[in-house]
Amino acid sequence: MKKEKEFVLPGDVLVKSLDWLPGKNCYRDGEEIVAKKLGLVQIKNRVISVIPFNSIYLPRAGDMVVGKVVDIQSNGWIVDINTAYDAFLPLAGMKQFIDITKTDLSTILDVGDLIYAKIERVSKTSVYLSMKDPLCKKIQTGRLLTINPAKIPRVIGRGGSMVSIIKKASGSKIFIGQNGFIWIEGGKEELVIKAIKLIDREFYKEGLTDRVAKFLEENA
Repeated sequence: MKKEKEFVLPGDVLVKSLDWLPGKNCYRDGEEIVAKKLGLVQIKNRVISVIPFNSIYLPRAGDMVVGKVVDIQSNGWIVDINTAYDAFLPLAGMKQFIDITKTDLSTILDVGDLIYAKIERVSKTSVYLSMKDPLCKKIQTGRLLTINPAKIPRVIGRGGSMVSIIKKASGSKIFIGQNGFIWIEGGKEELVIKAIKLIDREFYKEGLTDRVAKFLEENA
């Protein structure tokens, strides 16, 4: 049986047993569960899946994302969140009440502005955002980094372990968007960027958390 986070190729047998269920990006062939894509093994309960190396972001309610305002409408903003279709941030999704008869919406969020927002709900053709979560805000300072959305779980780590050691070593605030954008503010921003690039390069290797911790210790 393949191990958690083990690198696999299409056609590789993940496990030979009827006690396991095939999850995403794999299929059953008799007693065997076989990988459909190049990626990493993911095991949860009795389900075995493959996280593909190159994947597009599929928005889900509750996800935190970094987005760019691309248009202003009478009742809210159109936001690019790096997915198949743009998201909509309605006036009702803002923390404060906005009187549109007295307020130019571009003074609140203008085209080109970056925001850290929460996905409120998702339909077949639409994504709705909210800024009501305490973490949500307009991004005005700091650095923005982009990686493949499939690698975001490795940046976070099990139970937040990876991002915690990076925050502790750098003194930076790190806001992770599930859509592949990471906003870094304050502290040793360059150190954070180098650590995340290390994860980006070596995310498929075992012992990655220890290597990142050693890198941070040597370069902090």
